[in-house]
Amino acid sequence: MAIATSLNQPFTQSGVGLHSGLETQVNVLPAEPGSGRYFVRVDLRDQPTIPASIETVKSTVLSTELAIEETSVRTVEHLLASLLALGITDARIEINGPEVPLLDGSAAPWVEAISGHQPALPVQFPVSEVTLTEPIWIADKDAFVAAIPAPQLRFTYGIEFDLAAIGQQWHSWQPDRESFSTTVAPARTFGLAHQIETLRAQGLIKGGSLDNALVCGPEGWLNPPLRFANEPARHKLLDLVGDLSLLGVPPVAHYLAFKASHHLHVQLARKIAQLI
Repeated sequence: MAIATSLNQPFTQSGVGLHSGLETQVNVLPAEPGSGRYFVRVDLRDQPTIPASIETVKSTVLSTELAIEETSVRTVEHLLASLLALGITDARIEINGPEVPLLDGSAAPWVEAISGHQPALPVQFPVSEVTLTEPIWIADKDAFVAAIPAPQLRFTYGIEFDLAAIGQQWHSWQPDRESFSTTVAPARTFGLAHQIETLRAQGLIKGGSLDNALVCGPEGWLNPPLRFANEPARHKLLDLVGDLSLLGVPPVAHYLAFKASHHLHVQLARKIAQLI
């Protein structure tokens, strides 16, 4: 099977960052084989480069932020998940601000842009040749994320919220059986109505709106309809794929999470990185 590891043509996306509220433009360009996925802050004088790797993770508060010294880029997970799931292991990502645009809150616009700049070749989720010999578990109270030895790559995610419209829900995705583009990428980020003012007071979600995030309250969703009955669980799975992309390519395993977070995702990736 022919596998393209880089884009054939560049593409551009613009929009508002979820947390900063700033308008930014992202240009994703082809990169040399083996160079990996990396960000370039073209708005800064020296245009510093930030590799999309586990070593550059700076913060995991409601998104994943990467940094080299004082230069950072935030909310990278949706774009990185899309590149990984579509087999793009090498990409130069030029950005003129500190945060990747949220777009519609899902990875669908990224997938559409990537797919439109690739030839009609089979797409395969890239994986490491490393084989897990025993499970790796990261837990925090009743929340956990794990990598379990398995013959095929699979992701399973569960969430639980004390809101009737969400409750407990799960989603499982096997890349060789279902398309990322149609079953995972369209799932949008979501938030809880009662947390909005507190988060904004903390300087977060300045760019969040009912146009780019699902919002749930005691009476249900403020901006229905959902794209999937379990759209929140699918979105958390999307975030997990994005965070595991910081490994470059993950090993074959069953990645299982429940009530996890970017923080736990990254902890798992760091444990796996010790094996690669």
